[in-house]
Amino acid sequence: METPISNNQTTTTSWFRRAAPYIHAHRDATFVVSIDGEAIASNHFDNLVHDLALLNSLGIRLVIAFGARHQIEQQCQQQTIPLQYHEGIRITDAASLDIAKSVIGQLRLEFEAKLSFSLPHTPMADAQIHCSSGNFVTAQPVGIKDGIDFEHTGKVRGIDTVAIKQQLDLDNIVLLPSLGYSPTGEIFNCSAEAVATACAIELNADKLIFIGDNHDQLPNEMVVMQAEDALMEHDLSDNHTLQSAIDACEAGVKRVHLLDRAQDDALLQELFSRDGAGVMVSTTPFENTRLATIDDIGGILDLIQPLENEGVLVKRSREDLEIHIESFVVMERDGAVLACAALHAYPESRVAELACLAVSSAYRGFGRGEQLLTAIEHQARKHKLTTLCVLTTQTAHWFLEQGFVAADVSDLPIEKQSLYNYQRNAKVFKKALP
Repeated sequence: METPISNNQTTTTSWFRRAAPYIHAHRDATFVVSIDGEAIASNHFDNLVHDLALLNSLGIRLVIAFGARHQIEQQCQQQTIPLQYHEGIRITDAASLDIAKSVIGQLRLEFEAKLSFSLPHTPMADAQIHCSSGNFVTAQPVGIKDGIDFEHTGKVRGIDTVAIKQQLDLDNIVLLPSLGYSPTGEIFNCSAEAVATACAIELNADKLIFIGDNHDQLPNEMVVMQAEDALMEHDLSDNHTLQSAIDACEAGVKRVHLLDRAQDDALLQELFSRDGAGVMVSTTPFENTRLATIDDIGGILDLIQPLENEGVLVKRSREDLEIHIESFVVMERDGAVLACAALHAYPESRVAELACLAVSSAYRGFGRGEQLLTAIEHQARKHKLTTLCVLTTQTAHWFLEQGFVAADVSDLPIEKQSLYNYQRNAKVFKKALP
């Protein structure tokens, strides 16, 4: 007798199966992660360190830039040292620089200690994580802006990518404190976001990840132009993280992720699930609609077979799909087909048939069917067709809502009429294409 699988086992197995493509895709990739001081001070920090160790064990090359504004502010307040900012940038005098050096040094030691934790029966058991830190960041003073001297506040001048890559090649995690050093031996207090952004650009990183403020006022996915519009529309001119994401993408980083420090599992959900957990800014759309290719057949079959079994769609073989693949339009999300439709043209009668419209059950109700219909109508107009027909057994109301009207078998092209299945008794609808 077989032992039944518990719900927890089923959930774990399902998660790993869904995550497997991302595990393979991320191996040997370079991720730069920026963690702000409040995330380090939160109750979730230990779990975050465990997650970073897991990424390292999966073959991901990690550079971690960490901030300390929260901790520096606390120390300044305790020592009654005034906090000074201009346009969201800290003005670092000699006293606050001393505090910054002390606080950042302590945080680096704590980070290294947590990455060294490897007791049995813990997430870090046998992890054997090695990390490295050093003077990898060259900085220069911000100088005087609007008549204000920023003193020891610095901006990134360069990143020692050769030294960082050497450490990454040894499978070490690289820690980048928010301090920069000048060729004359001076120390400057820098923004962790700026350090992470410059590092991601110089390393040509696969991803730049910011763990900090919540950005739930933003869409989950944006291309650079949309992110720039969001900065203006939501009056986010002081949102340095979003601006850094835009700068990184424009400089060649393909994807930047903004994660909420308050969400315990945000990092793993963002990296190993299709829908993620934060905001992603990318150079190309995460989800797009395009003409299908032969490589999409497997995804289309996975999508339509459940609907064929329910009698919603007519059964199609792999061979049939291969023959007619050029008729299909697919909607893909991060490489996976989540919706499809086909256009069969009858030029002599100037009629097109919409067929095999299917949307994954996990993505219904979000307008993807309407987007596919629009794409099919666009294709029909390109072929100078004036009428779009569809046969359906179970979705008549949806097509009526999209502007179709009831029609008859006789309204179909002659070639299609001869193939009509009277036993299936599908209803016919048509729509004029202006």
